[in-house]
Amino acid sequence: MKFDHSPTGRFDFVDLAPPTTSFLDEVVGGLTRAQKELPAKYFYDQRGSQLFEAICSTPEYYPFRTEAALMRKHGAAMANALGDAVLLIEYGSGSGDKTRVLIEALNPAAFVPIDISASALTDFVSSLASVRLDLPITAICADYTRPLAFPDFSATPHRRKAVYFPGSTIGNLTREESFAFLSQTAELVGSGGAMLVGVDTKKEPALLHAAYNDREGVTAEFNRNVLVHINRVLGADFDPRSFWHYAFYAAPMGRIEMHLVSNKTQVVNVAGRQFSFREGETIHTEISCKYAVQEFQALASRAGFSSAQVWVDDDKLFSVHLLVVTA
Repeated sequence: MKFDHSPTGRFDFVDLAPPTTSFLDEVVGGLTRAQKELPAKYFYDQRGSQLFEAICSTPEYYPFRTEAALMRKHGAAMANALGDAVLLIEYGSGSGDKTRVLIEALNPAAFVPIDISASALTDFVSSLASVRLDLPITAICADYTRPLAFPDFSATPHRRKAVYFPGSTIGNLTREESFAFLSQTAELVGSGGAMLVGVDTKKEPALLHAAYNDREGVTAEFNRNVLVHINRVLGADFDPRSFWHYAFYAAPMGRIEMHLVSNKTQVVNVAGRQFSFREGETIHTEISCKYAVQEFQALASRAGFSSAQVWVDDDKLFSVHLLVVTA
């Protein structure tokens, strides 16, 4: 554990980042499959995090602004429902805009943001710590989709643990993975613990298609940046210009699928391994599952949560669910 005394604020930093060998194993394993794929979590190096923030500002990408509006409108009600003396844990810190709204309304006993990107995490936490000198902060660099050695906070008085998971990021997991992830989270927060989670709803395919194919091409650059990340960390030789961005809504599965399409026959080297691509062959890089409100509540119930409350915007574009673990 490192204790930071930077001019911008004070916070604890716990480095539980997976080793580079894990990154390599997942990349090689994904590229070996019949349908080549890459884990979406590797989008988020420093450049990827910056590009995602840019996506959130595009006119087509409704989820960010809709959820942000819900937080501004109902943040006080959400905080009231969570109650006082909360140990607030956040999965995936990002820029923290929505988190700041919740923290100001909730005034938690302590704040524990968890993110796989050390740079994005420290940027956010340093900024927050500079204005919330009274708030104990422990930043954890880790893959929150996997079980982790969560620090002992028994010395920090708190009534309950609550996980905040904004941004519809839970949609990046398959429904089976989401069940396992929610079950893992229910175990982490324990009896009486809670989860506040942003969930994108099912809607017209044209609106979904536009959100993942913005006219400025920011999402396309974000998609290709995962190859740049792999090149830098693993010494691969992907040519990002040799892959096109392709995203579409698969209605029967209720999800967006994002792919990189090889625009020629080519061979790519990754850590001494060669991977051949046919023209038109794709790498599956991301899914984004969409849920009707009752559908997500049913999934959460199977994982050990009960639905306490849900907030939905007037156009029914987005939902924020408060889930509670009951004994």
